[in-house]
Amino acid sequence: MERLTVSLLLVMLAGAPTRQQETLDWWQTTVLYQIYPRSFKDSNGDGIGDLNGIKEKLDYIKETGIGAVWISPIYKSPMVDFGYDISDFRDIDPVYGTMEDFISLKDKMKELGIKLVMDFVPNHSSDQHEWFKMSVKKVEPYTDYYVWVDGKIDPKTGERQPPNNWISVFGGSAWKWNEERGQYYLHQFAVAQPDLNYRNPAVVKEMNDVLRFWLELGVDGFRIDAVPFLFEDDQLQDEQRSDVETALPTDHSYLQHDLTQNLEETYDLVKQWRQLVDQESAKDGITRAMMIEAYAPIENTMKYYGNSSEPGGHFPFNFLLITELRKGFTAQNVEDVINQWMDNMPPGGWPNWVVGNHDNKRVASRFGKDLVDAVNMLVMMLPGTAVTYNGEEIGMEDTFISWEQTKDPQALNAGEERYELFTRDPERTPFQWNDSTSAGFSTNPQTWLPVNPNYKTLNLEAQLLEPWSHYQVYKHLVATRSADTIQKGGLFVKALSDAVLAFVRELEGSDTYVVVMNLGKERKIADLTVFDSLYQSLTVHIPSSNSGFHQGQSVATSKINLPPGAALVLISQHQ
Repeated sequence: MERLTVSLLLVMLAGAPTRQQETLDWWQTTVLYQIYPRSFKDSNGDGIGDLNGIKEKLDYIKETGIGAVWISPIYKSPMVDFGYDISDFRDIDPVYGTMEDFISLKDKMKELGIKLVMDFVPNHSSDQHEWFKMSVKKVEPYTDYYVWVDGKIDPKTGERQPPNNWISVFGGSAWKWNEERGQYYLHQFAVAQPDLNYRNPAVVKEMNDVLRFWLELGVDGFRIDAVPFLFEDDQLQDEQRSDVETALPTDHSYLQHDLTQNLEETYDLVKQWRQLVDQESAKDGITRAMMIEAYAPIENTMKYYGNSSEPGGHFPFNFLLITELRKGFTAQNVEDVINQWMDNMPPGGWPNWVVGNHDNKRVASRFGKDLVDAVNMLVMMLPGTAVTYNGEEIGMEDTFISWEQTKDPQALNAGEERYELFTRDPERTPFQWNDSTSAGFSTNPQTWLPVNPNYKTLNLEAQLLEPWSHYQVYKHLVATRSADTIQKGGLFVKALSDAVLAFVRELEGSDTYVVVMNLGKERKIADLTVFDSLYQSLTVHIPSSNSGFHQGQSVATSKINLPPGAALVLISQHQ
């Protein structure tokens, strides 16, 4: 009776559905796998990944058990910011292939039962987009498609100045003077990425039509980029100084951003997009999902869920495992991060877990090589949608990129002395498939970013041959996610010490799963009897590759001896 009561209580605490509730949708149960297309697989030997390269590797994705792929931008682009500066929202860049290649990839994914999520980049276009060229010339209806202002004159010097102190994410003023038009335009990212003006209804309609274009081509959803930046204060007031003492006056972090991010109008636009996506879903009853990228304070992030009467995104990405663990990867910090998301979700909200992407250091480089499996267990076994950045399943590491090799505009803007503080190149290097030329990514020894020299030993092919590797752990985790308990069960999480974290997933009438991990540098004894619903012994379901345990091994609940970095998924089968 005690086990039943605890299980039901945990379900309610987590806001998770019970067995009697409706079947979960594809976007709730899947692993969403992010592919950075430049670095996944090169099919034509030019040293840059492409759509046909992704198509070549779909069998790998299917075999791994992944149900949905999100592809970073593949639209036509001058590649100033490697695809996030878009010159045509309805076309494929030739470096990645053709529209026919895209259709072929999409059809193959549909055949394999893999959902396709596109990266939608609404905040800005390229300065090479026809809209911007026409806007510069004040050709209607494009005159006000972008944020243009006159600026101001310094009363002392008589020199022209930007209208305020806003700073670009990539550093320096967020304003650029255009001589031909005779005004400044706003660019919250690179100079070549002018911000669209969403206070103009014509722009809203244009971008709605872009969404419809890709939906009609058959995509299954969108990851919407940089959503907090869509609207800015129309009074153009200066922003206040932040409390980041180490920031230079040209750094984005030098200022607070209450006037340039997360304005109320942004949430309204997200709700409009959700209505549009839902209209497409209603045609055949298959959900088209909408995921929101919003690095924002928790109270702002949660508003991107919308509410029961006006839903927003299906979920905003949960970056807490990235942003909040910079203060230390301790068991208590992880417990706090998990509870922070679960406790702040609005009624009906669905959780998700992200620990890596193309903008952040790889897990092995951020937390340590020994913790790759432990971190993947966190992402996979917690309630909700799991998100994986390509390469994390094999524990890829950041690659050192010299100043001469640097491609990232954010790093280039910072200059040679500070580029390593801002560069995103190290986590974007080519996928390591095997130990052949360029790690099997390309037949070309020269790739757009250099391959990590460790590819000779750290690659997928080698891990397939190992008795128990990062990849094999990952694949077993993906398979375990199909269990009712993982999809619908409750959650109870606890830091047992500074180093040892454990959490329990329970569901009435189903197997119980326990995840325990040692995040420290010394061997630790884990006592799981704090969870009084557990039996005296548990069975090892998935051991980390460095744990020394094996599948099927029985362990005493009161005394589990964990080496540094070791982690276990344990199971207590329903009697």
